[in-house]
Amino acid sequence: MLNIYVTSPLRKSGKTIISTGLSATLQSLGYSTGLYKPIQIGGLEKNGFTQSPVITYVKSIDPYINSQFTYLFKSDSEPLLASEDENEFIDTDLIDIEYKKIASTTDCTIIDGEGGLMSPISPNILSIDLIKKLQLPILIVTTPNKDAISSTLSSIYCALEREIEIRGVIINNVEENCSKAELTGLSRVIEEYTNVKILGLVQHINDTLSPQDLISACLNGIDIESVFDVKIEKLDLA
Repeated sequence: MLNIYVTSPLRKSGKTIISTGLSATLQSLGYSTGLYKPIQIGGLEKNGFTQSPVITYVKSIDPYINSQFTYLFKSDSEPLLASEDENEFIDTDLIDIEYKKIASTTDCTIIDGEGGLMSPISPNILSIDLIKKLQLPILIVTTPNKDAISSTLSSIYCALEREIEIRGVIINNVEENCSKAELTGLSRVIEEYTNVKILGLVQHINDTLSPQDLISACLNGIDIESVFDVKIEKLDLA
């Protein structure tokens, strides 16, 4: 099974677009794929119902991706605070059960994490504790801004300390006017200080991009085989 947990130390890094793009790409390559959002903050009201913006987006890209969530909060706070605001305890055992159900029916399951590795999700439990419980490798999505080096290195060191496998880092939201020195500096520092590989440089992707263009952006900008640690024959034929 090609399962991975996607996380980011930064808000607005485009992590969900990367998670969705990877899901759609694997689906297009013939793998049955699931995208699981254990905890969704910032739920949106529509027609009297609260909807998960992540699941809504995934379904707009590919309705055949098995996309599900477990907890949905209207608050845009950290998961622990959102759950306290709405008086709903986040049970990591339930998340583990639901993840295994999805993973048992798919070739590839991508978990779109909420918050960074040190985000609290329930009393005395952080996101990194959930990752350790699920026994998943992680993919870190960052973006070239002034806080990227410190926050990305902190996430890497934190994961290594807990003996969590890091597949690599994707640098996302690379704008056309992005300083070349800033971008190469971020890549160089990550690889020199941690031995963690940069597996992708992806230009800014608008969430209105067509499914095929999103898949193309992932195929052209991301080392898919290294992300999932698998040899994909169809990529050799492309």
